[in-house]
Amino acid sequence: MATDEQTTADATAAAGDGDPPVVELDNVEIVYDRHFLAVQGVSMSASEGDIVALLGPNGAGKSTILKMISGIGRSERGEVTRGRVFLRGEDVTNYGANEMVGRGITHILEGRRVFEDLTVEENLRCGLYREGRRFRFDEDDYQIAFEYFPQLEDILDLKAGYASGGQQQMLVIARALIHRPNLLLLDEPSLGLAPKLVRDIFETLVEINRKEDITMLIADQNAKRTLEIADYGYVMENGQIELHDPADELVQREEIKEFYLGTSSEDSRYTDIRHYKIRKRWT
Repeated sequence: MATDEQTTADATAAAGDGDPPVVELDNVEIVYDRHFLAVQGVSMSASEGDIVALLGPNGAGKSTILKMISGIGRSERGEVTRGRVFLRGEDVTNYGANEMVGRGITHILEGRRVFEDLTVEENLRCGLYREGRRFRFDEDDYQIAFEYFPQLEDILDLKAGYASGGQQQMLVIARALIHRPNLLLLDEPSLGLAPKLVRDIFETLVEINRKEDITMLIADQNAKRTLEIADYGYVMENGQIELHDPADELVQREEIKEFYLGTSSEDSRYTDIRHYKIRKRWT
């Protein structure tokens, strides 16, 4: 298992030697309702223009990390009780969602959170609201949505609740883009989607990342697809970072191949989970 000092040092190195990372967590502990410890000792970072993967089983703490970065966790009675969260070098520990949205963070929650009774067009316009205020709208705001998801232009009058799962996922990403974020947090973007749609969505995320220079932090159960597009990856278990490496190195780890990719070599058998946990210590 990586020590806090090693993780912090490696995260800083991954961020580069110039400008501070877009987002950085330094030895963060997160507690809910003042007594439930959800995350402990987490250090990680994402540099300008990077795609960073956050992997791990359900309950590992991935969504908690994203929610505390975006400030949503504060509204759910979560609190960083130790360590710090930085945004481009600014200490934003325990800031609320409104403050983080104002700093260019957009969070796409798990489960395709569309406004079902509103049309697709009305959902898109919601991307222009902040702190209850509507920003000036012009047709150019739609163009970024239609550039990456042209299918939406054909269903603008459709109630979002009647859209397919793939269309809803396109909609929430397009709505986020209209906000013009510099950091995009995505929680389980592949959830419930057919493999072809997952491939298309992830390819579009790469295109958005490259063309718009939007830094992304993606938490997803689909480790294969996520690591394929990521620059760096972190693996969480029981609220802690257990592994972290450049994505192209992470996919070569036998434990990752076995438990996340299903492609382990014949010589490496970690098929008994208890035996694996005894051996794994992530050296």
